[in-house]
Amino acid sequence: MSPKKNNIKDFFKTLPKNIFSGFVVSLIALPLGLGLAMASDAPPISGIIAAIVGGVIVSVLGGSHVTIVGPGNGLVGVLLVAISTLGIESAYVAIMCSGVLLLLLGFFRMGALADFFPSSAIQGMLAAIGLIILGKQFHIMLAHKINRVDTIDYLMEIPNTIYDAFHYDDKGLIFAALAGVLSLAIMLFYSKIRNKYLQLIPAPMWIVILSIGFSYYFELILHKPNPIAQKYMVSGIPSIQNIIADLPVPDFSGIWSFPFWASVLALTLIASIESLLSIKAVDKLDPEKRRSNVNRDLKALGLATVGSGLLGGLNVVTVIARSSVNVNQGASNRSSNFFHALFLVLFIVFFSTQLTRIPLPALMAILVYTGYKLASPKIITKMFSIGKEQLIIFFMTLIVTLKIGLITGIIAGVLTTFILHLIINRNLGYGLFIRNLLKPNVLMFEEQGNKGSYYVSVKHFCSFINYFRLKKHLDAIPEDQDVIVDFSLCDFVDDTVLENINSYQELFAKRGGHFDVVGLDMHDTETKHPFSSRRLLPVPKIIKNSLTRRQTSMETLAENYSLEYNPKKKKDTSFLNSFSFFRTKNINHIYNKLSHKQNAITLFDIEFSEGEFIAKEVVRKSMLHIDLQFDIPEFTLDKEGFLEKVSAFAGFKDILIENHDDFSNRFYLLGDNKAGIAKFFNDDVTNFFESNPYYHVESNGNALLIFGKERLASIKEIKALYDFGKRLKDVIPSS
Repeated sequence: MSPKKNNIKDFFKTLPKNIFSGFVVSLIALPLGLGLAMASDAPPISGIIAAIVGGVIVSVLGGSHVTIVGPGNGLVGVLLVAISTLGIESAYVAIMCSGVLLLLLGFFRMGALADFFPSSAIQGMLAAIGLIILGKQFHIMLAHKINRVDTIDYLMEIPNTIYDAFHYDDKGLIFAALAGVLSLAIMLFYSKIRNKYLQLIPAPMWIVILSIGFSYYFELILHKPNPIAQKYMVSGIPSIQNIIADLPVPDFSGIWSFPFWASVLALTLIASIESLLSIKAVDKLDPEKRRSNVNRDLKALGLATVGSGLLGGLNVVTVIARSSVNVNQGASNRSSNFFHALFLVLFIVFFSTQLTRIPLPALMAILVYTGYKLASPKIITKMFSIGKEQLIIFFMTLIVTLKIGLITGIIAGVLTTFILHLIINRNLGYGLFIRNLLKPNVLMFEEQGNKGSYYVSVKHFCSFINYFRLKKHLDAIPEDQDVIVDFSLCDFVDDTVLENINSYQELFAKRGGHFDVVGLDMHDTETKHPFSSRRLLPVPKIIKNSLTRRQTSMETLAENYSLEYNPKKKKDTSFLNSFSFFRTKNINHIYNKLSHKQNAITLFDIEFSEGEFIAKEVVRKSMLHIDLQFDIPEFTLDKEGFLEKVSAFAGFKDILIENHDDFSNRFYLLGDNKAGIAKFFNDDVTNFFESNPYYHVESNGNALLIFGKERLASIKEIKALYDFGKRLKDVIPSS
C-alpha cells in the first residue's frame, strides 16, 4: 500500500512553480482582457475584472485543477449584441442572470450538457465566433473604424479596408495601422522563435511592452508626442480607487423584455459550452491526468459571473489558451489561477496609467489572430477528412450563426446532424433512432474472476443524442483499470462518440489502464479518418482505408509477431465444422485473421448465430485454432463451475487426472476416449493448464480450438491468447 499523500506539504513544495505560472498567464490575460472587453463594446477594465473575480472564486470553489478563467472569446459576439440592444447597465444584469443559470446548471448536474452537441456543430459555432471577432476587429487593427449590419458585411469590407490603409494621408493613422500589422506579425511568427528565455514572456505581453516602450521613446528620447492618432489609443482605464468608487448601478428596467432573456440564454449557452469544452481539453493536458468535477466548476463559474457582473465585469469562463500556457509553465493546482488574478490586481494598482499608452490596433491584432485560429481553413480540411456530411453540418451551423444568432445556429447544427444520420442510415430504417431513443442501450459489468476488468456493451445506436448514457458508465471506471467497449451490437456510431472514445483511450493509456474498443470491424465508413461515423451494413466494405483502431493495432501486432493479417470476411470455415462447439451453431464468416504458416496457429474473429427466427442471436467472438497435424484424443476442457457440477447429474462425467487433484477440482474435462485423454494430459500438459489463465479448449482429433469470453477480444487479450496457444503447442505430446 502506497503512503498517504501529504497534500499540505505538496502544496507548499509546488507553490513557487504555481506562482510563476500565475505570473506568466497574467501577462497574457492583461492584454486579452482589455482587448476582449473593447471588442464587446464594454469598458476595457471589465475584462480584467472578470479575470480577477473569476481567478479568486474559481481557484477556491472550482472542481478543475490547472484551468484558468476569465473573459472568453466565444462571448464577444453575444456581449456585443447585448450591450448594443440593452445598454451597458442592463447588460451587467444579463451577465449576472446568466451566472445564476450557470449556477443552477451545476446544481442540477448538467455538466454533460456539452456532450449533447455534435462535434461538427460545435466546430461550426466556434468558427462563426472566430469570424465575428476577426470581421469586426480587422478594420480597427488597420485604423479603420466602420459600422456594418452583420459579420458578413464586415468580412466583405476587408479588401476595401486593406486598400484604404495603403492610401492614408494622416500620419497618425499610418502609425496606428503599422502598430496593428507589426503586432499581428508578432502573434504569427513569435512561436517559431525557439528561445527558452524569450519564450518566458508570451507574445501578447511583448506587444504591450513594445507599445509602451515606443510611447516612452517618443516622449523621453525624441521629446515628441506619440505619433499614433489619439482616438486609436486605449482609454478609460480607471485606478483601483475609481473602480471601487464607480461601481455600476444595475438597471433592471428591461428584465422582462424578450431581447434581455435572449441575451441571458445565449450568454449561458456559450459560456457553458466554451467552459466545458475547455475543461475537457485541459484534463488531457494535465500531467497528473486528474478528472475535473465539471458540475462543481459550473457552480464556481456561475458564482464568479454573478460577482463579476455586480462589479462591472464580463462573464467568467474557462479558457483553453491561457490554461494551456498554465500547464506548460508547470502549474499543478488551482493556486496558479489565484496568483494570475493577484498579479492582475498588482498591474492595475501600479501600472493602470501605463496601459493608456497601448495602441488599440495592437490589442485588436491579438484578437484578429485569435479569430483566425478559431476559423482556420485547416478545420474545413479536418471536417472533410472525417466525412462529407460533416461539412454540411459545419457550414449550416456557421452560416445560421452568422446570419441569425448563436442559439439558432447551434440548434440548426443539431437538427442537421440528426437529419443526416437518418439519411445515412436509411437502409437500417428510420426506426433505428425513433424506436430506440428512450431505451437503455449500455450494459456494464466487472468481469467475473478478473477484478479491475470492465466490459461495456453498447447496442442499437450511439450518437451525440444518447452518448451521455455511455459517458456516465465510463466516468465511473478508474482510469488505471482495463475496459473493453463492445460496439458489435450497435448499428450506428457517430463521429462525436468516436472522438470522445479516443479521448478516453488516451486518458487510460496515460494513467496505466487499458481501454480497448471492439466490434467496429464490420461497420462501414466513408473515409479512413478514425472519427468517421460507422454504420453496420449487410455487406460491409472491409478495405484498408476503413480499418478501425483495433484493426490497425492488429496489423502492427502481425508485424511484431511475423504473422499475416487479413481483415476481410472469409466464408470458408469448413475447418471448424468438426468441433462440437459448432454442432448447433451456424457460422456466417471469420474475419480479422492472424496466421502463421510455420507453427500452424491461426487467430481470428468469428460471427455465428444461435437459434432461428425470433430466437436467433448473432454472436461475435475471438478464437484461436491450432492445426496439430497429428492425432490426439477428442475432448473439451472448461473451468469447473456450478453448471458443470449440475451437468454431472445429466450423465456428463468429468474425467479425473491421477495425481493432479488441483486440476481435477478446477477443470471440467469431457470426452469419450477416457484412457487416451488421461494419457494426453501428462504432467507437462496438466501443469501448463494449472499455471495459466482459464480458456475453453476443445480438440476435434487433430486440431485445437481455444477461446475465452463470449465476445470479441481486446488487443491485450489477443496477445495473451496467441501466447497461450503458442506455449500450449510446445508442451503437447506428438504421440
